[in-house]
Amino acid sequence: MNLNDLLHDIHILEDEIRTYERKYAMLSDVFYEAYRNGEEPPDDTWVRDWTAWASGYEVLQEFRAQYRSAIARLQAEHQSINNVMTRTARREAVFVPG
Repeated sequence: MNLNDLLHDIHILEDEIRTYERKYAMLSDVFYEAYRNGEEPPDDTWVRDWTAWASGYEVLQEFRAQYRSAIARLQAEHQSINNVMTRTARREAVFVPG
């Protein structure tokens, strides 16, 4: 996977999560903390939304961590952020180490 692909996936998940935030008028981090603490939806028709929202939020956090880790590794290789941005802006594949 490369940085452009990873960032694309992050943006897709953010868009999906924003849908839930708008629907329930709740920021995801606030929702997720309550969800992790065992709060359940007051309406049975919300169960699927809450499950999808929570799992999407978890995956988003994993993708963001992967992105930050990849940037840190690139910087450890003495690549400046300017260098990375120049490459990604040109759509060069900047691979994310596994």
